[in-house]
Amino acid sequence: MTPAPASVVIDGAPAHGRYAGRIAAIDWAGLQPRPGRLWRRLHHKRWQYVGLGNEAVFIGVAIVDVGWAVSAFAYLFDRQTRTLQADWSQDGLPGLQAHVGDAPLTGADAWFRGPGARLSLREAGGRLGLQVATRALHVDAELDLTAMAPPLLAIAPIAGGLAHATQKTTALPVRGWAEAAGQRFALDGAWAAVDASNGLLARDTAWRWASAHGPDVGFNLQQGYLGQQENVLWLAGAPIALGAAQFEFDATRPLAPWRVRTDDGLLDLMFTPEGARAANKNLGFAASRYVQPVGTFAGEVRTAPRALPRRINGLLGVTEDHASRW
Repeated sequence: MTPAPASVVIDGAPAHGRYAGRIAAIDWAGLQPRPGRLWRRLHHKRWQYVGLGNEAVFIGVAIVDVGWAVSAFAYLFDRQTRTLQADWSQDGLPGLQAHVGDAPLTGADAWFRGPGARLSLREAGGRLGLQVATRALHVDAELDLTAMAPPLLAIAPIAGGLAHATQKTTALPVRGWAEAAGQRFALDGAWAAVDASNGLLARDTAWRWASAHGPDVGFNLQQGYLGQQENVLWLAGAPIALGAAQFEFDATRPLAPWRVRTDDGLLDLMFTPEGARAANKNLGFAASRYVQPVGTFAGEVRTAPRALPRRINGLLGVTEDHASRW
């Protein structure tokens, strides 16, 4: 994987590719010809997602701007009782209730404000501060970027849209706490991963996704609108590009085991769900169908096709089956 470019647009065109390293901003203003304002309003989608967990909990938080609307969600899954102790979401008005900045990591600034809800993800001094204050869930956490492994930067063309870019990290050390259902959970010793995505997407977008991260191994897989561009394995902090991902699961039974693998033979894992968050919306002109199981991965990964396999067992993460008309 080559180093990340300085910009997602070079000489007026998207800098398509799969890279290792941070980018200061995901900014499409330099595209030539530049899409019209109304088209950009309808197709420009941005989000910040954080998934973090330890032996006790898994927490997922997202702030999303789809151009003509904004939304946010936050949930806490108790791994001991295998129940969602908090599951909150809310929609809002663009430009008024949420903001997702162009900086994915350094300088990141995303927030959502709604009735009874305040969420933010902001970087300062090499640390991402994650705050969630809702009726169901409170989180005060800090994610350390100072010694992070090189993150993934993927830029790819989009059928029916134009281009998309995503910056994804592997395991980031966490300290802090969360409160839900009258319980307080310590997050010190947890590991987090960030998904900062920004693109000019098609009206209909679908994907399957898997992400799991620990101190010495992590991976990100996607099958869908971005092809194999964001498929990467981190071993001892080194990112390794992966081939196309295959997801074998029963969409009607998302809590049954999943098999995820890549066609280059570098990753072959079984995923055992412990529980899931799901949401379905249908407004007629817009709709989404989403399920995100939480669980553990086990199997084998390799640095090269003929390399000795490395055994993975009990690696905490998520899978996802998602389709949106937005």
